[in-house]
Amino acid sequence: MIIRKLFKFENAHIVRNCTSRRCSRSIHGHSYKVEVKLSSNFLDRGQMVYDFGLMKLTIKELIDSFDHAITLWREDDPEYINWAKKFSERWIELPVNPSAEQFSRVFFLMIDRILECMEFRNEEKEVQLYSVVVHETDTGYAECFREDAYNFEGMGEIRLEDIVFSERIKEEWNDKRLWNKLLKKEKITPPDEV
Repeated sequence: MIIRKLFKFENAHIVRNCTSRRCSRSIHGHSYKVEVKLSSNFLDRGQMVYDFGLMKLTIKELIDSFDHAITLWREDDPEYINWAKKFSERWIELPVNPSAEQFSRVFFLMIDRILECMEFRNEEKEVQLYSVVVHETDTGYAECFREDAYNFEGMGEIRLEDIVFSERIKEEWNDKRLWNKLLKKEKITPPDEV
């Protein structure tokens, strides 16, 4: 069975080296929609694959980190990167160009790590991330599956350690150590009730 949760955020970026001049040479924004699809052949004690309320916690918090932020590619012009960081409190620096395709891979890897670290407490079994769909516009999206997320040779390497969140973004997290816990693969314990 597959379940789906939709998240939304507003974000600005430049996608360097693409064909579209507007996209590759001008800061612009999108109203993103992110579909997170989880799968399992089992149901928990509440007869759910995974409680949607739990998805609103850590998964939503990391996706929301991109809201009203500018996403930067670490390989971009250093002058531009420094300027963006100087004039925006909310920024994320990625090791890959911030296209819809790479956003879907980044979110897949982050959510996959969350599920790896999650302490399941309601008899959830074999909950897997099936795919992540990133809608950049109403008519265009990219969908990432496991083989895409981990295809470092064909699509570029993404190491979670290379993703940098601004201090302002980290200050807004409920758990200020969230990213460090994920990087160190520490257990994440959900609350007894959501």
